[in-house]
Amino acid sequence: MASSAPTLRPLSCFKSILRDTRPQPSYGRCLSTVPSRYRSPPPPPPRLPPGVPSSAIITPHRIKTYPPPPSTRARFPNPIAALTASQLETLDPTSIRTRLFSRKNPDSAKVGDILLVRFKSGDPFAGVCMNIRRRGVDTGILLRNQLTRVGVELWVKVYSPNVVGIEVVQRRAKRARRARLYYMRKPKHDRGNLQGIVDQYKRTRSLLRAGDVKGRGANAGKKKGK
Repeated sequence: MASSAPTLRPLSCFKSILRDTRPQPSYGRCLSTVPSRYRSPPPPPPRLPPGVPSSAIITPHRIKTYPPPPSTRARFPNPIAALTASQLETLDPTSIRTRLFSRKNPDSAKVGDILLVRFKSGDPFAGVCMNIRRRGVDTGILLRNQLTRVGVELWVKVYSPNVVGIEVVQRRAKRARRARLYYMRKPKHDRGNLQGIVDQYKRTRSLLRAGDVKGRGANAGKKKGK
């Protein structure tokens, strides 16, 4: 007699049966969704009834285009240098001050020299040049002097419209080993009051001018006598 024990099936068998009973999605594609390689031609213009002008049909018009403006970068590859050069031509047309503080000029003013600056408004100021800051139009010099036994320092803009002229009163005997002579602020290295040196320079300059004028007058008298 056969046994009535139930037959054991693996769990994976039921999974496959359930998978087969699930509703499968149907994939379909109509002809309208198929991408076409060629576009359909535009429809022909409608026939207008008699009496209607042809201007009633709105036709697309072409937008007018303009060429791009000229490139500013091509015209001015280095605008900062061009602007600086134009300002220097206006502020220093003779280029005297530019040559006075140029590195390429062997007779240029250097740190350690005594300079005399004349202004349009105010008294002239003389002092030892402690620093030369070369910044194009913003070039400046730092002068130091003693007034009533008090050390005074003044920054002077070389290309300032208020500056009438800059003169070299006395040059340094030896070349300074530093670019900034800030150690002259100490009492040990301070030059003191420079008024005596400036007065001697002015007297020598006035004598040279007087001799030049006298020489011109004598030469003129000789020419008249001949």
